Amino acid sequence: MPERPRLTPAIADVRRAVRDGLGALSASADVRLDRGDLILVACSGGADSLALAAATKFEAVDSADAPGLSVGAVIVEHGLQAETAQVAQDTATKLRELGLDPVLVIPVSVSQEPASISGGTEAAARDARYQALASAANSSGAKAVLLGHTLNDQAETVLLGLARGSGLRSVAGMQTVTAAEGFVYLRPLLSVTRSQTEACCTDSGLNFWTDPHNADPKFSRVRVRNLLLPAMEAALGPGVAEALARTSDLVREDLDFLESQADAAYDELVRDGQLRTGPTGITISCQALARLHQAVSGRVVHQALTILGAGISKNHVDEVLQLVLNWHGQKELTLPRVRVFRQGDDLTLKSTKTLRPGAC
Repeated sequence: MPERPRLTPAIADVRRAVRDGLGALSASADVRLDRGDLILVACSGGADSLALAAATKFEAVDSADAPGLSVGAVIVEHGLQAETAQVAQDTATKLRELGLDPVLVIPVSVSQEPASISGGTEAAARDARYQALASAANSSGAKAVLLGHTLNDQAETVLLGLARGSGLRSVAGMQTVTAAEGFVYLRPLLSVTRSQTEACCTDSGLNFWTDPHNADPKFSRVRVRNLLLPAMEAALGPGVAEALARTSDLVREDLDFLESQADAAYDELVRDGQLRTGPTGITISCQALARLHQAVSGRVVHQALTILGAGISKNHVDEVLQLVLNWHGQKELTLPRVRVFRQGDDLTLKSTKTLRPGAC
């Protein structure tokens, strides 16, 4: 194991963020961590994830008040560049020298379709990466997978969500803890900047890889990072990324409240038997739905459409609400995989698919 680095402000900042993240994980209802439980750090070899790996090993294993977890790593090798196979092996060596075990290297295949098709290479790489991470977590029995997303990544996510008009969920950005099937994702560095993770690696004597794709303007996130955010800071002054990250925190609080209200309304209107459900349909009282605030009623409709397997957008939800709020005998709506029609006070959503067991 390499000699422990002298504590510097950057190392301290990253360690503190990891310590807080592990605390949030222990307090989460989605997972219970006991001494000896395995957590995995997703590591690309870049500064963010390498700093995360070093700090996690220290906070989970080496510090005086460490919870005594086992810390491993998973490296997803996307195969998009000639050098990434060697980068993955070099990163695995560094992580083993830091004391992480096991260190898993998982090659994946990524479609390089145009951006107009299913989001292009960025989306395909993300999907392949998360599938590999989930597979690694489930096969190893890990309780959590730690991801190296930083404050800068959060700011970029918020701007992309705003530009795409994707609603509050996109503007709310990434959550610190996200439940998955059998484990959770933890993003402890959302309060840490990219410059801090780079300084942490430099101070720790860890050489990190700079992915050439992070400077390729064909990717929308790179254009936001290298063009849009600098232009905003030039026009508005420094601190834009921090302000966007704070915005995501505020939006997430409001969104959590709205979604809790919508879940309660859905339970009352559908699950409690006031309204009728069937194997391929849901019927909701228009009068009861109209009494809800539209921010809540829209979410109830969205939930019903989703359960029925519809491929939907906000426009589809708005069309359904017109049958509730502006009814003048319209004909039925034909949405992707769902028919919606009104008879008297009944709004009925019908699918050709069978509902998931327990969905209603």
